Amino acid sequence: METPKIQLPRVGLRVGRILWLVGALAALSVSGYSCCTVYVEPGQVGVKQVVLGPGQGVHQDVYGPGLHFLTPGAERMHRFPADLQILEMTDVNPAKETVNARLVPPIKIQTSEGYTVSVDVAVLYRIEDAYKVMTQIGPGRLYEDQAVIPRAEQQLRRELGELDAEDFYKGDKREKAAAEVQRQLTEELAPKGIHITHVLVRQYRYDERYQQAIEQRKIQDQTVFKNQAEAAAAQEEARRNKIIAEGEASSQVERARGDAEVKKLQSEADLYKRTKESEGRLKVELAKAQGTELENKALRVAGSENLVGLKMADTLKGVNVVVLPSDGEGGTNPLDLNALLKRFDVKGD
Repeated sequence: METPKIQLPRVGLRVGRILWLVGALAALSVSGYSCCTVYVEPGQVGVKQVVLGPGQGVHQDVYGPGLHFLTPGAERMHRFPADLQILEMTDVNPAKETVNARLVPPIKIQTSEGYTVSVDVAVLYRIEDAYKVMTQIGPGRLYEDQAVIPRAEQQLRRELGELDAEDFYKGDKREKAAAEVQRQLTEELAPKGIHITHVLVRQYRYDERYQQAIEQRKIQDQTVFKNQAEAAAAQEEARRNKIIAEGEASSQVERARGDAEVKKLQSEADLYKRTKESEGRLKVELAKAQGTELENKALRVAGSENLVGLKMADTLKGVNVVVLPSDGEGGTNPLDLNALLKRFDVKGD
């Protein structure tokens, strides 16, 4: 018994061939498109180079981020970073290299005294003219390997090598040397399209032998400074005590002077009081004396005998009266007070 044969419809074969052709055309289109375009990423710039045909050479136009068309096989696009670049010279906890950061070993500096110092340095720079970099240095990362790294190492060794080993401890001298390196690198690399923004001396390490000697000398210096500071403090304390003693003595003198002045014022006040009291009593006595004198004068004037007689009459009221002769040799005038006083031998005070 024969097995029946199944024939596929010819329409299906045609659809498959069409799909295959469409896919092939799409692949060719994508391949051709990719060959005709180049993508400049954000943070990059591009420089076009014509290698075949008319206008050969590097074009001065600089292309920003985006998709750009090229003639396949005749043109090339060289891309350079537009962001800040960091050249880090260190071997202590180095960071991972990135597109914008390059790591190299630290600089070994021979000081003017013959000691070796390992210096960590960071050089910050930026590509400002990609056309100059392309034409004067070259494509790719040649600007690092043939320009920034060798020139930075050379200038750092020259400037830092003029420092003494002690000078690395002095921040102002390190900064001055770094500023001079930046100036020289800028002067040399600016015409090639590279701008140096900073040169930073971050860390420095002496060889172990010199490090121990430096530390020992620093300890001795600190001991000397400590002794000098203690001596200065003792002198200052003595000066302060002297000032306090002089102030206390001056205060005591002023207090004694004040007490004497108070006593003097009190004595003067007491004398003034006594003087015024004496003057007052004297005036009272004088007034009394003047009053007595005035009374006596009043008694001596004419008519005073009658007044005396009246007073005597008042005094003699109720007294037995004896009549005495008033004329003659033994006569007594009762109104003659002076004669009566004389007769009875009465003396005034």
